[in-house]
Amino acid sequence: MTIDPIYTAESTATGGGRDGHVKSTDGLLDLDTRPPKEMGGSGEGVNPELLFSAGYAACFLGALRLVANNGGVTLDDATGVTVRVGIGKHETSYGLTTDIIGYLPGLEQAQAEDLMNQANQVCPYSKATRGNVEATLHTKVV
Repeated sequence: MTIDPIYTAESTATGGGRDGHVKSTDGLLDLDTRPPKEMGGSGEGVNPELLFSAGYAACFLGALRLVANNGGVTLDDATGVTVRVGIGKHETSYGLTTDIIGYLPGLEQAQAEDLMNQANQVCPYSKATRGNVEATLHTKVV
């Protein structure tokens, strides 16, 4: 697969990785990182899973709006996506899981599920993690 990037994000981590600092080249992201309490850290900073869940949620919502628009479906402003990212032991190291929850009020359940499945096929984060990260889609229409 050949991709011609139209935008490239660049960030640098310093310090102890999970217990350090991340900063983007453009300065828009400038955060201390701390392991969550559940992993023995202070929980007083962001962690890679939190950053990943935020990026994935925004990306998936964009994909959801794209496939809805392409299908002639209007989504209202209450439409949203929540992504839960879990980290845990996997074989000899760690692995991730994701739960992607789409909130599509006003749609029929079957239509909402179809849009979620379509979005999962086109979302760049979904494409990048497919086969590597356990992902579960959930659809809520109320």
